[in-house]
Amino acid sequence: MSLNLNTRRGLMLVVSSPSGAGKTSLTRKLQEEDDNIELSISVTTRDKRPEEKDGLHYHFIDKKSFHEMLENDKLLEHANVFGNYYATRKKQVIECIENGKDVLFDIDWQGANQLRRSMTNDVVSVFILPPSAAELMSRLVKRGQDSFDVIKKRIDGAFDEIKHWKEYDYIIINDNLDDAYRELNSILVAERCKIGRSDNNQVYVKQLSNDLKKRL
Repeated sequence: MSLNLNTRRGLMLVVSSPSGAGKTSLTRKLQEEDDNIELSISVTTRDKRPEEKDGLHYHFIDKKSFHEMLENDKLLEHANVFGNYYATRKKQVIECIENGKDVLFDIDWQGANQLRRSMTNDVVSVFILPPSAAELMSRLVKRGQDSFDVIKKRIDGAFDEIKHWKEYDYIIINDNLDDAYRELNSILVAERCKIGRSDNNQVYVKQLSNDLKKRL
């Protein structure tokens, strides 16, 4: 019997963190180095920053379009962050995981909770923490992208975000980007090898046992 052992349902790797902890750097690096994972590009109603590209960093939409998608059940999750909406489109994600492709999510705890509720068995969640409060604040200031008021909101948001760390499957402290990346990649590799990820495991073990039995 010929059996493709690589056939499996894709997983949804959810990575969250307070702003400035490094989740975007980690998720972009993982996407660049792993051919079997696709970054879920969120839709957002916030204004595009000068260095951002539509369709690469986010799909930038207006609030009317967002509410139409929400009303028509086209979103897997959505959240209101600092007065702007962020969301994940349903169709693309479902198609990916059903075809054995993993999907990577760079979203906050609100979106992570919604994905867990709607796609429980497919979600693996990781929370990224900064090495210290001082380092987190330093990273936010060094970005040079936001006003003082926005930075203050992000610090307040970080305080609230960190409260949800126990809701995640894994925790990574991002003191060094390379070390944190290795830990994130190790989590992905281990989760792909879990018994429940592929229906072929049971078929394969049964076939292997039958072949060995014939040789007894």
